[in-house]
Amino acid sequence: MAAGAWQPRLDELEEIRAGSASLVRESPVLSLGWVSRRCGGDVLAKAESLQRTGSFKLRGALSKLRGAELPAAGVVAGSAGNHGQSLAYAARARGIPCTVFMPRRAPIAKLDAVAAFGAEVRQEDDSVDECVESARRLAAERGLLFVHPFDDLEIVKGQAGIGLELHEQVPDLARVVVPVGGGGLIGGIGAALSLLRPEVEVIGVQAAGCAPFGESLRRGRPVTVEQPSTIADGIAIKRPGELTLELVRRWVGDLVAVEDAAIAEAMVMLVERSKLVVEGAGAVAVAALLSGAVRPAESGATVAVLSGGNVDAHVLASVINRHQTGIGRRSRLFTKVSDSPGGLAALLQGVAAAGGNVLDVTHVRDGVALQLTETGVEILVETRGEAERARLVAQLRQAGYPVDELS
Repeated sequence: MAAGAWQPRLDELEEIRAGSASLVRESPVLSLGWVSRRCGGDVLAKAESLQRTGSFKLRGALSKLRGAELPAAGVVAGSAGNHGQSLAYAARARGIPCTVFMPRRAPIAKLDAVAAFGAEVRQEDDSVDECVESARRLAAERGLLFVHPFDDLEIVKGQAGIGLELHEQVPDLARVVVPVGGGGLIGGIGAALSLLRPEVEVIGVQAAGCAPFGESLRRGRPVTVEQPSTIADGIAIKRPGELTLELVRRWVGDLVAVEDAAIAEAMVMLVERSKLVVEGAGAVAVAALLSGAVRPAESGATVAVLSGGNVDAHVLASVINRHQTGIGRRSRLFTKVSDSPGGLAALLQGVAAAGGNVLDVTHVRDGVALQLTETGVEILVETRGEAERARLVAQLRQAGYPVDELS
């Protein structure tokens, strides 16, 4: 069925939601008071990052398998990770095999999770789009059911469950800010709210490194962009779907894009202020609010959808460390000390006296100009913020250390 011919029915969407209730959690709506204070308005979060399998994708996968004739050979999909995890979980619940094509550089946490749910993981391609095409070919060769990550009406109907829940959970709902990759999530939410709360504004957020919808909407057809590069790998697509492009045209009031720096800040702030681990793709709605790309509604509640929480631990640690450096809490300094007993100890005592905490020390003897009696030292220092970092550097220089700030 073409998107233009589809008229969503509330009874059907409710039936799909009820049919998945044994496996799908009703994700909580949480207050984001710190965002409200910074941006104005009343800002809440729909935490699909706490969903089983760690993302909203489970809703669509269960919807697809519920309404399909399932071949004994099983199902197959191409995915950056979240769709693959959810399909593997749903296939295991239905007792059928599952194969998932994932990019060669897919996050390890997502690869491991897909395999843990019993799926065969194949890494033969570089992009999600190539993985999807590989899955199509295998489906034709082996008689498998191909499950598209977003451009499938049954998938969209499953994602509509989030809109149904928002209607019940947020009486004064005025605006919903939704991550946009392929468009299945925002298409489903838009479909549900068009039936229940047509006055609610739906705004989509893409990562600046992968924003094919804008040009596609202008041209009236899906447009392919260059291979995306972004921390928001879960929404890194090269081309929107025929179906989802039309759904976005029908129900989405605005589309914006946010840079990776804003996404990283949102990830860190969600951890620090809300104790929520959210992946890059899942954090773009909060990033849009914090960066000013989207303003909260003047009246009523604005809900940011946190679409997923599947992020590699080392990626999260890297994002946090970069953020700490950016706000002056971590600094890498180079100086010179006496190459004799006690020389390094005196420097470290000076750092401690200035309120710094040394995280790492490296001796540098090559590639720098040193006296025979000197050694170079590079230290990674933690302070409480920019003011303390500047004071620490000033005190070390006053004590006679020639300090260069490396970061």
